[in-house]
Formats: sequence, structure tokens, C-alpha cells
Amino acid sequence: MKVSYLNDDFFSRLETSSLNLKRDLTGFFGGKHLVKTYGQTVEFADYREYMLGDDIRRIDWNLFSRFEKYFLKLFTDERQMHTQIYLDCSASMGKVNQQKAAYATAFAAALGFLSVHNMDKLSYRLIKGNVCEDPYGLIVGKTPFFRAVSSLDNIEFEDDADLEKAIVGSEVSQGNGLSVIISDFFTTSDWKKAVDYLSYKKRQVFLIQIMSPEERDPAYSGRVSLVDSEAVDALDEKNMRVRITRGMQQAYQEALNDYIEDMSSFCASRGAGFITVTSDKPIEKVIFGELLKTGILE
Repeated sequence: MKVSYLNDDFFSRLETSSLNLKRDLTGFFGGKHLVKTYGQTVEFADYREYMLGDDIRRIDWNLFSRFEKYFLKLFTDERQMHTQIYLDCSASMGKVNQQKAAYATAFAAALGFLSVHNMDKLSYRLIKGNVCEDPYGLIVGKTPFFRAVSSLDNIEFEDDADLEKAIVGSEVSQGNGLSVIISDFFTTSDWKKAVDYLSYKKRQVFLIQIMSPEERDPAYSGRVSLVDSEAVDALDEKNMRVRITRGMQQAYQEALNDYIEDMSSFCASRGAGFITVTSDKPIEKVIFGELLKTGILE
């Protein structure tokens, strides 16, 4: 039976939240994100003295009558964010484990909904091989969003994915929003270069690592055949038959913990957000718990 989190109840629980951007935005007007620059909204922010060339229509004549000096009214500036969601569509993300695939697509749908609900622009980039597919184009508004989401459950997770080549080779707008990478990051590609590239483009970057419970804490023992979901065929060198001992399990846990710690440290050094979750944890608890802690959700 196919697993899916995407229903009306799921999206209705998200309506009270919004995405929070820590970087200043450039580019699009008409959104809901306050920035440090002053703009043309109706919400008053501050005053400053008149300078030659300023618009005299913004002079506060009440202050002039009191201080005999010209002061301009300054108003807040609100911008529209462009959210780009990169979804790893490799076999390890869901060819065998449907719950992991459903969890990943639910995260992509949740972040997308928060964007369009907040009047932001949205793009889904499906990473397949070394390219980013853009099947839905630029999404603005809930009608095209739900049309796109209806096909998210039908994504085929297969083969491998090169996060570096796919993201670095894709079209990335500059300094106008959030870039999210959803993956298990079990890859030989240099995903760090992808993060550096997005940071160079002045994007706010957020990484979501999704693992199955078996990947986080495997309970195998004895002689087993390990088949890589991204292997070309049964004779692929990625597949192996091994005898798993307690020492091997401990070494796996230490290596995985070191890898997660390295990811966390690298993201912190680049000003990027990072969380790691397992697909057996209730997704609402992760969204309203872990994401709130990182400050990306408010």
C-alpha cells in the first residue's frame, strides 16, 4: 500500500505558520517579508532629515511646524521570497522504502505550502542523475501549487543523484530567498560544493537529511547480503555479502555519527541550517518542533 501524508488535514495544520528568512532579500516586491531597507508600504518605520533630491511629498509638515526642519517619513519594505526546493530522487530515497519517499515528498510539500501561503514564489527541482528537472515551472498561488503537489506522490525514486553537478548546473536566482535540499546525503558526490554555490548566490540554505530507522540504527547480525538500491545489477561491486558483528555495528554507528556531526559543523560554518530526522518520527512533530528550533519556521 502506497504511503502518503498529503491531504487536507496536513495542509490545514500548516496555515498558522510561515517561513522565516534570516538574510535580507533583494528583487521581488509585494511579499510579506520585512527587510532592513525602507520602502513604500503603509506601515511607518522612522524619520530622517530631508536631503536635496528627496521626494517632497514624503515630508511630514506637522514636524516642520514644530521644529522648523524638514523630516521625511520612512516606511517598512516588504519583499517576496523565491523558495527553491531540491528533492533527491535517487533510489536510496524511496525505491524500496515507501515511507521514506512519502516523508521526503511531505517535507517538500509542507515547505512549498508555507511559501505560497505566504505569497512567495516556489520552484521544485527534482535531482535525477546529474541534472535538476523543473517539471512545474515557477509556482505562484495555491491553485498551481496543489496541481503540482498532486503529482509529487508519483515521483519515481531510482538510480543515483549527483547533488553537486545537478545543483551547480541549475539556474539559481541571486539573493532572493531560500534554497532547501532534501536528501539522505548518502552519496559520493561533493554536496558541500552545492552548498557553497548556493551560498555564493546569496541564498539562505537549509539541509534536511532524511533516513529510515534501519539506516539510523540497523539491527542486522550474522551473514547477510547487502544490496545497494542504486546498484546497476546484481553483480555490481556495491553489493556485498558480509558477516555483521557487534564491532561492525559499533563502527557503523560511529562513522554515521561522525558524518552527521561533520554535516552540522559544515552547515554552521556556512550559515546554513541543518536537521537530521528519521522517517518513523511523526512529521508534524518535526515540522513544528525541529524546524521551529532552527528559526526557519515561525
